[in-house]
Amino acid sequence: MDRDTRYVMLICSLPFHGPLFGAHHTPLSRLRLEQRLRVLEPEDAVTLRRVTEILDFSHHSMELTDAELVRRTGTLEAELAGFLGELLRFRMEMRTLLAAQRWRRLGQAGPPGPGWGYGRWVAHIERNWHEPGFRLERFFPWVTDAERLLRADDSLGLERLKLAVTWAHLDRMSEGHWFDFEAVVLYVLRWELIARWTGQDGDAALGRFDTLAAAGLGPHADVIAAVHPGAMHA
Repeated sequence: MDRDTRYVMLICSLPFHGPLFGAHHTPLSRLRLEQRLRVLEPEDAVTLRRVTEILDFSHHSMELTDAELVRRTGTLEAELAGFLGELLRFRMEMRTLLAAQRWRRLGQAGPPGPGWGYGRWVAHIERNWHEPGFRLERFFPWVTDAERLLRADDSLGLERLKLAVTWAHLDRMSEGHWFDFEAVVLYVLRWELIARWTGQDGDAALGRFDTLAAAGLGPHADVIAAVHPGAMHA
């Protein structure tokens, strides 16, 4: 059986994910998802793993610095290019913008130093640090809502906003990709978003940083979240 046929069969075997916030559980278990992904070509399986490891904070050690994460992301984006590179860049630029908002909310006069963020807007954010939306509202319309939620200390609202923006971007990117490897990546990324939302209740989301503090991070919990926006499941 050739690659294209196997990928069509794979996509057809994956249950429909439905709307993000209407879900009560993932469309299939992680174990079953991983079992079905075994039909991927070895190089595609490696690519999928590398993308998800960059985007999922749970794969990062606490020793991983923001500069190293930025370096790894740049290396991977350069290798991927095209569609997958754009997916990766969007998520990391979004995290960069949210990290800047969190740093500023903590009273920082500017970014923490070289290598703090990723993508095309780092220098622009630095130049417009004291502007509410860093003058990026045209490109990131959600930035105003994110700032409002941060000021209100609405962690759950911010979580929902981040997931909604990411989900909408995946929907836009899915056009024209129905039964190829890119469609598989999109499905897995959507599955991850559903797992994040349905795997927690409101109290769990609001208590995420309390958990970090209890693990020994103490007053550094907010700093870690700013450096690694994935800690809030961006």
